[in-house]
Amino acid sequence: MSLIWQADFYRSPLQNVEGQILWELLLCDPTRSFEFTASCPQSQANSTWVSQQLQLAGQKKLPDVIQVFRPQSLSLITTAGNNLGIKVEATRRTLALKQWLAAKQYPVTVDKLPPLPLPENLWGEEWRFGTIPSGDIVDEFTERPIPFLQIPDFLKPINLGLASTVPIPGVVIYGGRQSMRLAQWLNQSNPVSLNYIAGTPDGLILEADLVDRWVLATFTDEEVTAAGKLYQQRKQLSQGLHFLLVQPDDSGMTYSGLWLLQDEN
Repeated sequence: MSLIWQADFYRSPLQNVEGQILWELLLCDPTRSFEFTASCPQSQANSTWVSQQLQLAGQKKLPDVIQVFRPQSLSLITTAGNNLGIKVEATRRTLALKQWLAAKQYPVTVDKLPPLPLPENLWGEEWRFGTIPSGDIVDEFTERPIPFLQIPDFLKPINLGLASTVPIPGVVIYGGRQSMRLAQWLNQSNPVSLNYIAGTPDGLILEADLVDRWVLATFTDEEVTAAGKLYQQRKQLSQGLHFLLVQPDDSGMTYSGLWLLQDEN
């Protein structure tokens, strides 16, 4: 098993006795059975200092992976991790760390970018909302040769305690000739969640990477809007679990990519 830490390094609401702004490093494991904090004046907030603190925190054993959710922390922690041979992963899914920050009444929210339109050369031929029974979603796709397949263990329905009959909602894109190119772009974008947003027009917004947002589709059709609302309702019954499936056509013979996603807490 890999040893995983979650890390944040950011301006603290606290100041030192000289009134200087402090930067605080917080480290924990996913269960918070391990926690470590250290702070320094802003003038010392660099990758060398972070490296030293990581070594202090990991005297018994350094982690294999450090997960970082805050864009402002990423470059310093990545440099420090590289110095020590530790892989640093940018991910929004640092639940233990975010709970700890919230308990300390520290800021957790990250400024998100306004959604950008999907590059025109990637868009497929058509799309639809759909569902797959919880009990089928892993077996249905893991046996197939799918070039881009993201089914993390922690999102497998059985690990979320979902009954096998619960319908997992999702979006199916028929990409036609663009199918592989679209799947490759999506994979590089690190999809997190896909949400129906009511508006004028309504839209499908993909949350990706740490702060990216993409408009996958816009629509004004009443039937599609009703399906979008049902899609969001179904996510409430599936603990936010949903999928994004890209395939060349509706033959069901070949798939280009499948991502199992979950709404952020």
